[in-house]
Amino acid sequence: MNVIILAAGAGIRLRPETTNIPKGMVKLFDKSLLEMQIDIFKKCNINDISIVSGYLSNQITFPSISYFKNKNYLSTSGIVSLFCAKEKLQDNTIITYSDLIFEKSIIDNVINFKGDIGISVDLDWEKNYVDRDKHPKSEADNVLLDKDGNIRKLRKNISTCEENEKIGEFTGVVKLSKKASQVFVDKYSELKISHQGKFHNAPSLEKAIISDMLQELIDSEVKVEPILISGKWCEIDTPQDLEKARKLFI
Repeated sequence: MNVIILAAGAGIRLRPETTNIPKGMVKLFDKSLLEMQIDIFKKCNINDISIVSGYLSNQITFPSISYFKNKNYLSTSGIVSLFCAKEKLQDNTIITYSDLIFEKSIIDNVINFKGDIGISVDLDWEKNYVDRDKHPKSEADNVLLDKDGNIRKLRKNISTCEENEKIGEFTGVVKLSKKASQVFVDKYSELKISHQGKFHNAPSLEKAIISDMLQELIDSEVKVEPILISGKWCEIDTPQDLEKARKLFI
């Protein structure tokens, strides 16, 4: 099993913290966000770790890590960054973002998932948006689960659901089996040739993020399953998020 951490973005909303350093190198206490993630993955006995960098990439240097660079990070987004590390999508793979912090128990749950495509989902997600006006609830990557627990939709700001349905939040961690990694590669290769214009929530395929690709797979009747989590986690998108994370993980 290997891990790909997407760390190419400029983290503009986190400024001034990211004026001179990449988002993943922002420190929470005495360690950077990336260092905290790497430590957790190694505690889970995953040592094949790759980082896709872009903004100020020369500052991201950790030993025994594979590095890939998205040279077009200013004009592209998460999907393009992921496929900069295409050679790593040949086995069981965990994909995550450098601006996330989480407890080890969450990654344990992800590792133990036995399906082909699983995504971390928090059903108790709304508590994370209390006193978070700089990153409001309307910006959450929501997941709509039907009465049987299957994912029907994955997009921002799902505010209503039918009886027996549930709304959760995709917390940014994906697990792919070896088979599903190839499905990801094949679908992206197909889309690069055939798709033009808007792509789900993104203005274009080049600007798409992981959740857009997941919705594309769902629409293609590929099964994407929720991995329900309950531990502490936080996305660091703004200075306000950073302060909340320092209180949460104290």
